[in-house]
Amino acid sequence: MKKILVFAAMAVFSMGAMFAQNNFRGTITYSVTSTGSVAYQVPAEISTAEIKVYDDKVMTSSVLFTNNPMVQSVLVDGMTQYTCMDLSMILMYLAQNDVELDYDGSSKILISHKYTQNDVDSLTIPVTEGYYIEYVAGETKTIAGYTAKKSVLHIFTDDGEKELVFWYTDEIGPAVNFLFNGVKGVALEYVMDLGEGKQLTLSASEIKKGKIKEVDMLLPSGFEEIPQEKMEALFKQISEEMEYLNEE
Repeated sequence: MKKILVFAAMAVFSMGAMFAQNNFRGTITYSVTSTGSVAYQVPAEISTAEIKVYDDKVMTSSVLFTNNPMVQSVLVDGMTQYTCMDLSMILMYLAQNDVELDYDGSSKILISHKYTQNDVDSLTIPVTEGYYIEYVAGETKTIAGYTAKKSVLHIFTDDGEKELVFWYTDEIGPAVNFLFNGVKGVALEYVMDLGEGKQLTLSASEIKKGKIKEVDMLLPSGFEEIPQEKMEALFKQISEEMEYLNEE
């Protein structure tokens, strides 16, 4: 199984200890700015982004964190990540092009993935393919009133190694946060590389405690959970049909 991201346990902890809750409950708002060598006009709809935190649960509906306009919301609850996707637009497009899929389920699907202890343990093991996280001791800066620590995500591609810096705090959120590639707590600042010299920097501008209740972390209604095999077959067929249509 390909590594989701990359944390070598230097001691043996129980699962309860590994994912002990921080008691922060509130919202984090991020400002989004263009910081690359090539100027980029940040669209108004993504000029800010927000996540909600309730102990070790983290939820967002911002496309900057979900990385896919079809994803309506993502919830990280300890070792499990839930993704709500609305496929209605792409299914409508395929139907309009006379494409019949081997799928008769809802267009609003819920995908859940439970990470294993092996996933967690692999996060900081240095590798030469895939990725891993390096936690840098002694380097900090203050972001939105919190002391942010430095971590580096090492990513290996056909073009070589790329390093992405994540400034994080482990005072908020889960011990391992798969919304932010497995970094501890929550990321308070990092750079998104859009390619061709364009970059966006997301930086926490406000961290507000309170007003978040457990009910606020419920997934939206109307999404149907489908088995992993069915989901993979659906996405494989959609990808193949879209590739074929694009060639026409």
